[in-house]
Amino acid sequence: MKIPLVVIVGRPNVGKSTLYNRLTGVREAIVDDASGVTRDRNYGEVEWNNKKFNLIDTGGYVPNSPDLFETAIREQVEIAIEEADVILFITNSRDGILPVDTLIGQMLRQAQKKCFLLVNKVDSHNQDHLLHEFYALGLGDPLPVSALVGRGTGDFLDLLTNDFVEQIEEEEDKRLKIAVVGRPNVGKSSLTNALLGYNRSIVTDIAGTTRDSINSVIKYYGEDIVLIDTAGLRKKSKILESIEYFSSIRTLKAIAESDVAVVLIDATIGLENQDQKILDEAVRRRKGIIIAYNKWDLVEKETNTARKVELELREKIGSLDYVPIVFVSALTKQRIFKLIDLAKEIEAERKKRIPTDELNDTLLEEIKRTPPPTTSTGREVKIKFINQVGTKYPVFLFFSNYPKNVTEAYKRYLEKLIRKHFGFYGVPFTLSFKEK
Repeated sequence: MKIPLVVIVGRPNVGKSTLYNRLTGVREAIVDDASGVTRDRNYGEVEWNNKKFNLIDTGGYVPNSPDLFETAIREQVEIAIEEADVILFITNSRDGILPVDTLIGQMLRQAQKKCFLLVNKVDSHNQDHLLHEFYALGLGDPLPVSALVGRGTGDFLDLLTNDFVEQIEEEEDKRLKIAVVGRPNVGKSSLTNALLGYNRSIVTDIAGTTRDSINSVIKYYGEDIVLIDTAGLRKKSKILESIEYFSSIRTLKAIAESDVAVVLIDATIGLENQDQKILDEAVRRRKGIIIAYNKWDLVEKETNTARKVELELREKIGSLDYVPIVFVSALTKQRIFKLIDLAKEIEAERKKRIPTDELNDTLLEEIKRTPPPTTSTGREVKIKFINQVGTKYPVFLFFSNYPKNVTEAYKRYLEKLIRKHFGFYGVPFTLSFKEK
């Protein structure tokens, strides 16, 4: 069942990120009085009265040039209109209607897309009279909210989710789902097409030619495997941040839907900051991970080049030493099917369950030899029992007398200990500590 996509739009410093934090219940978006502090994507899931929707907080950046400012705002709204099922247009009661608000309102009226006009910073009923001005935007009844204190958000959510379908338990799709993710123009669609054997996705040299995440099914030795080719943008954006922003939104969505993420890196450029963010997201979501160096055919073949590049990459990714690295070429099909084989192995690792007695017999002996550091008051920290739980990905529960005193360094030691004895190749997992 498709989960509705709701996008927050508005000029900078009206409270978009504060509302995002309020609705998602997490403090992911940076909140500051200075305009333009939201530069990265924020993508979360909201549940209200058993109805779910995905929420995007658009960036509120302010480019230096006044002309670029208007262009950036216009592009964000245009892309939101293309992408969203519902748009939340946020204004600020204390500023009234500014020219940029009028511009956004005009665009939303012309789009005829479902839209809610929210007037933020209405902290009490004594300020309700501030709403009257906002009828001039022509977007229906303005809704008073206070993103900071939560006033009006419940009533607004009732209206927003009124037409949404209540979530029901669906039969789980047990097919392996592989997301091909990466920065624009690293060859995601080319790789998908090469694996499928035909052009399912449009391929050009222009970054961002795929609009939506495209799911395809490949028959691999009789097994159905779903390939998720993440999207760029249909329109050519003038503002680079608009391309990156909405490209990353679809990357997040694809990672969330996948079992294994193939993070594609341009071998002619190497690992960049955005690649690291994609890897971090896959780890955060506890998805299987493969790093694929694409366009390897363009790199000069020197003795031990691949080994040298791999060593340099592993130094950069640090703690992700359990992630496999494959050198591929979507153009020549070099090693591309190794990605499918690896993804199958990694998914099997994600589902692997270690018997409790084997877990304790193996790990507790080593833990006794190298125990956790004592507490600040000199008390001995003991780990007494270990259990593997979790159905979607591995979670290891460690029962201890002082669980809060287990240091981050020792947690990394325990992770390496588990990997040393039980593998979990390409699989991020969770360590949880509880009091015994």
